[in-house]
Amino acid sequence: MSLTFRRGLTTMASLKKASKVVCIGRNYADHITELNSAKPKQPFFFLKPPSSIILPGEGPVIRPRGVDMHYEVELALILGKRVRDHDASDLQGALDAIDSYALSIDMTARNVQNEAKKKGLPWDIAKGFDTFLPMSKLIEKSRIQDPHNIELYLKVNDEVRQNDSTNLMLFQIPRILSDISKVMTLEAGDIVLTGTPKGVGPVVPGDVMRAGIRVDGKEIEEAKIEIAVEESTRSYEYAET
Repeated sequence: MSLTFRRGLTTMASLKKASKVVCIGRNYADHITELNSAKPKQPFFFLKPPSSIILPGEGPVIRPRGVDMHYEVELALILGKRVRDHDASDLQGALDAIDSYALSIDMTARNVQNEAKKKGLPWDIAKGFDTFLPMSKLIEKSRIQDPHNIELYLKVNDEVRQNDSTNLMLFQIPRILSDISKVMTLEAGDIVLTGTPKGVGPVVPGDVMRAGIRVDGKEIEEAKIEIAVEESTRSYEYAET
C-alpha cells in the first residue's frame, strides 16, 4: 500500500524522515499521579528516534524480550515550518506552525524506564525500540479546530483503558512549542507528542490496541489506530544496567 498521499506539505512516507520526535512528559495531572512522578514546573521533554515510527499497515508492535511494555496514547503535532524561540503567549502562531495532526501511541519499556529513573540514566532505550511509535494517518488541520478540546481514547482488546480530553493538559501547545524551540530548533516535518492522559498500562503478545480521537463526540476516521502486539524474535533481551 502506498503511504505517499495528501495535498499538504507532509506525507505519510515523510514522517519517518522527521529530523526528530520530541515528546512531552508528565503533561496530565492524573497520569503524573498514577506513575508516582513529580509535577513539572515547566514542560519536560525527551526524544524518540524516527526509526521507532510504525505507520498504518506496516505490522505489529514488537515487544522486546524481558520488557514490560506499556501504551501511552497522545496527540501528535506535525510541524509545517521552522520554529525557534516561539513566544508562549502566541496561540495563533503556534497553530500556524502546525501542518497537520496525527494520533500516536508512545510505547514504553516501563521496567527499563523505571531503572533509568532510579539510577539517573537516559530514557533512550525505554522509548526507542523499533515499532515503539505507532501513528495514525495524517489528520488535516481543518478536522481539529481546537486541539485543546478533543477526546483521546485507547482500548486493549476492546476494553477502554484511556479516555480523556486534551483540555486536561497542564501545558498547552504554545507553551510546549516555546519551551522546546528555545532549546532546539524545530524543523518542518518534525513531530511533537503532547503527553498522555491517565490509564497507561501493559500490553502483551496477542493483545490488540485500538485508539482514536473524537471531536464533539464524533470519531475522526483518519485518527483510528488498530495494531496487534507480538513477541520479538530478535536477539535483544533486557538486562539491568
